[in-house]
Amino acid sequence: MRVALRPRSGCLVLCLGLSAFTLLLQTLWVPRELSTDDPAGRSPSEDQGQRSLGFRRLTLRLEALSTQVQRLSTERDAKMTSEALHMLLQSFRQDQQGLARLVETELKRVSQKLDKFNHYHRPPQATQTRPKEKCVVPVDTAYPVCSEKVEFLQAKWQSDPCYAFYGVDGTTCSILTYLSQIENFCPPPQPGRNHSSPPWHQRAQPYTKKAAIRTTMSSLYEVLGNISGPAIRFMRSRVEMMSECWRRAALMMRQHSNNTHTALMKVLLYPGALAGGAGQHFQATVERGGPLGELVQWADLSACLTVLGHDVILTTSQHHLHSLIGAAPGRGSCPIKGPLTFDLIYTDYHGLAHLQGAMGLAFQHYQCRFRILDSFGTEPAFNLGSYARARGFQTLWGSWGLQPLQYMTMFPHTPDNSFLGFVSEDAVRVQESDLNRKEKIAVIYGKQEYMWQGLLEYVNVISEELETHATVYQPPGHVSTLPTFVKNHGLLSQEHFLRLLRRAKVFVGLGFPYEGPAPIEAIALGCVFLQPRLNPPHSSDNNDFYKGKPTTRKISSQHPYAEEFIGRPHVWTVDVSNKTQIRDAVQEILRSEVKPLTPREFSCEGMLERVHHYITQQNFCTPSVSPWPPESALRVHMGPLGQSCVSVCARASLVCEPSQFHHLNNPDAFARLAIGCSSMAQEVNHIFPAYTPWGRHCRLQQEPLLFSCAGSDPSHRRLCPCRIYQPGQVALSPSNFDL
Repeated sequence: MRVALRPRSGCLVLCLGLSAFTLLLQTLWVPRELSTDDPAGRSPSEDQGQRSLGFRRLTLRLEALSTQVQRLSTERDAKMTSEALHMLLQSFRQDQQGLARLVETELKRVSQKLDKFNHYHRPPQATQTRPKEKCVVPVDTAYPVCSEKVEFLQAKWQSDPCYAFYGVDGTTCSILTYLSQIENFCPPPQPGRNHSSPPWHQRAQPYTKKAAIRTTMSSLYEVLGNISGPAIRFMRSRVEMMSECWRRAALMMRQHSNNTHTALMKVLLYPGALAGGAGQHFQATVERGGPLGELVQWADLSACLTVLGHDVILTTSQHHLHSLIGAAPGRGSCPIKGPLTFDLIYTDYHGLAHLQGAMGLAFQHYQCRFRILDSFGTEPAFNLGSYARARGFQTLWGSWGLQPLQYMTMFPHTPDNSFLGFVSEDAVRVQESDLNRKEKIAVIYGKQEYMWQGLLEYVNVISEELETHATVYQPPGHVSTLPTFVKNHGLLSQEHFLRLLRRAKVFVGLGFPYEGPAPIEAIALGCVFLQPRLNPPHSSDNNDFYKGKPTTRKISSQHPYAEEFIGRPHVWTVDVSNKTQIRDAVQEILRSEVKPLTPREFSCEGMLERVHHYITQQNFCTPSVSPWPPESALRVHMGPLGQSCVSVCARASLVCEPSQFHHLNNPDAFARLAIGCSSMAQEVNHIFPAYTPWGRHCRLQQEPLLFSCAGSDPSHRRLCPCRIYQPGQVALSPSNFDL
């Protein structure tokens, strides 16, 4: 029995071996008619064709042999004689030597064809940078992470096309060249070779031109004309509407500039909220009653920079952004290709994320040039990522680790940030005849019906004394839920909306939107702003709108700036649940004659002054030669327990100045205030420098990015840097007005 099994077992093994070998040969053999043409344009020679034909015949012969072996192995009733097996093996041996020679020849030919294919289809960068010499990863204490970066790229160099763009082909030599010349993580690949800084570390060609004040917006119109969409149309319309205001301000600034000119800056404006899919959604809301405050600010900033004489480029395209900053192709794993050509980049939180994704390592190198338009502000506790995560301040926004003054707000409500603002209608232009044309009209501030919910009684009381008008967006076929006594004009253009405000006596807030530009424009046109008091104050703790925003502010009314910096008779804040209080306020407003008012900081001239000083004095890339504002403006105050420096300075009719904290962050500052400290230590905490009465502990700030005007704690007294400010221009001190 055992003897009978051996021949069959041998046949089965031989069958499997021959089948596998046949499959291998079939894989290697490619018919000439299906192969790629020779790259050099040569036709196949006759002997190559004969070898191919012979090779095919041998392959078919092997298939026949394999079939015969399989048939013999499956014939259970047939006797496998030694003679049959001998004849089968004899037949195979006759072809063995020729087959081996032919297989060797064909394998060599296939190898040559593959080499030629790789040669003609390899990316030129990889061909040029593939080194001939053997490269060894250097050990250099000046480059401690070199080997780690090499290992990473050996495994991941194909994860982003930008690596191949810079010549990386997977070899150690190409990786070392990239890491030394582009990313700066490794020493030069060749000993003795001078190591030049990466191209994006090099400084762009400095500007020698000076910025000259312009009285025309022609260059800005050209920039805006290259972009389409409702948002850009709104911005252009606003610039055109305010052009006369800008022209007069430019002439006035020329008179006071003492012929001193600043260096011409190349400035990029990138409203990231208008880019990509999110931008399309935002643009769609512009003509349906969506928020326009950000567009007002972008329009006024672009006009301001143009008047100041700087070169302005504006884009809302991510693709265009990549080309403007020199981003390498791919997903942003590599740095930009050369030095950044822009001195300043104004963007928003969305744009900041786009820039980081496009610039790679260069992002941190150039982030000192960014200015972030951030309507509601970002407090230092939310700005430093590691601190925010450890202390519960992490939100969807924030955690970028910028200098807090790089964030630019709509109103001067957060002194930790820079107040950029916008411009409103110039009250000087409002003629006496305009005041005489005032009618008993109230215009309701709310372009969407949901803003009116729960406030119909409030509006009804106002309508008892005033004809009530609205500008609520209503799509075709929509059934209005507004009271029948309200005259709704629908959405109005900027020009027609201002015409309506010129006729109106009162501009009525509904509590939302918060802190928009419209109330300031209404006050500039002679309206009284009537707004709800928010009790309890709205904040991220109890309000969905502020939830997740990087601020701890508590909003006691719809427009805190109007309430605190302007006040009566221009601004009235009432309890909307108290009908008597509302009625008394309206009657008092009707008896009074209120003149138009434009705070200087919201005039064209005021914004020009402020932006000019930011551009010339705020330097976050290198320490400023002359500190701004000067130390002479500093007033040191020790606050009571639990108060922020914002409140401490405001109580003294001053403003907190975060750039002056470094003057107080030392033991001498406590000594000058006659505070005896039992201990003195540096810690990372956004309320320091501060003093604890229990134990008389004095604490200094260890992390400069956490110097904060906003922080407060019930067990600490804040040491606060306050300063005087120019009336009507809170961002500047009186000494700043020498242009």
